[in-house]
Amino acid sequence: MIQRIQTIWLLLSSLVLLGLFIFPFVGYIDLVGLGKNIYVTGVYSSANNVTTKESSFLLMSIATVVLALIPIFIIFQFKNRKLQLTLILVQVILICLFAVWMFVSANNILGLINQSIGASNIGIGFFLLPVSILCLAFAIRGIRNDNKLIKSADRLR
Repeated sequence: MIQRIQTIWLLLSSLVLLGLFIFPFVGYIDLVGLGKNIYVTGVYSSANNVTTKESSFLLMSIATVVLALIPIFIIFQFKNRKLQLTLILVQVILICLFAVWMFVSANNILGLINQSIGASNIGIGFFLLPVSILCLAFAIRGIRNDNKLIKSADRLR
């Protein structure tokens, strides 16, 4: 039953999490006036339309890849719907912890220049995490509908 709607939601959740490599989660202007963006791969500054990498976050990059691969793993657990539901709930918790990690690391970087995260600094990357959780919630709904359908078919037998 790999061709169910929850497969699409889980794939979409995985793609959204991989979008963290494309979109910054914080953008700010430092004391010199250079525009800087914080991605999961590191801190990038741009001057004269040239982007340079100032520091890298290897552990955060690896965690992002692992978080993006978990929904794909969940897809292939289609024979055990109870395990799928459990893994999705674990994934939601991991995404929430990852969001806290992103927030703390951004605060540490911005704290060095006496600035804090405000509405003007937040990038698209912070909004990708709730979108991923929403996709996982829709996948849970699809799995529960499958459970209801199978239980009703068992009653008819």
